[in-house]
Amino acid sequence: MLSRTTTTLAVAAAALVLLSGCSTGGTTAASGTSTPDSTSRATAGPTGSITVFAAASLQKTFTTLGADYERAHPGTTVTFSFAGSSDLVTQIQNGAPADVFASADEPNMEKLTAAHLIDGSAEPVATNTLQIAVAPGNPKQVHDLGDLTAPGLQVVTCAVPVPCGAATQKVEQAAGVTLHPVSEEQSVTDVLGKVESGQADAGLVYVTDVRGAGGKVDGVEFDAARKVVNTYPIGVVQGSRNTSLARSFSTYVRSDDGQKVLAAAGFGAP
Repeated sequence: MLSRTTTTLAVAAAALVLLSGCSTGGTTAASGTSTPDSTSRATAGPTGSITVFAAASLQKTFTTLGADYERAHPGTTVTFSFAGSSDLVTQIQNGAPADVFASADEPNMEKLTAAHLIDGSAEPVATNTLQIAVAPGNPKQVHDLGDLTAPGLQVVTCAVPVPCGAATQKVEQAAGVTLHPVSEEQSVTDVLGKVESGQADAGLVYVTDVRGAGGKVDGVEFDAARKVVNTYPIGVVQGSRNTSLARSFSTYVRSDDGQKVLAAAGFGAP
């Protein structure tokens, strides 16, 4: 039978073993072993906010993509500024606080790339072509680009510095047609708005603008449009306040999920 002294010594030895184990575990954690909390922080995506400057023709799709991205990435906020690509380029050149730029054509993106205002390289995300927007039912019987030269027809186009205006100039050359618009707008949404409101009989816009108008206009296809395809690139702006989030959003737009949203709006593959 064990004496009381022997029992006491055994208990003390066991306690020392337990204390030694606890000390060893604490040292391991302090030396950098990942805890559950640190692991989750390490694998979490970027957080914070970004401002995306995007071409006016991307307004509906990018608004949807922004909401989708925020739901998939809690703790993020994506704010947009939509306008004609050339206007957005000027704003960025003048120091506007943009994190991402999505242009409706490559030449406007190249202006920023040449000025070293794009971090890394811009990547294509979509393509688009022109259509003639007319009032529902096509009351003026516009069936081709040449019909837009009819006397008395009120036609609006984009100004040439704007991507839709540059594309309009190219389709005129391809078709051998010279248009005489009553006004030249600074964004494709302004052209669409004038046709929707009845201020113009017809206007040259993108296929996606006609589809997104929800029946407020009809679209007229024409052969020369197939010869002029606008490629839409996206890039992270140099000096972005949240480069990791800017890159993550840009990648999302180019992902399968992002491409599905763009395709549903009528954009072509990049």
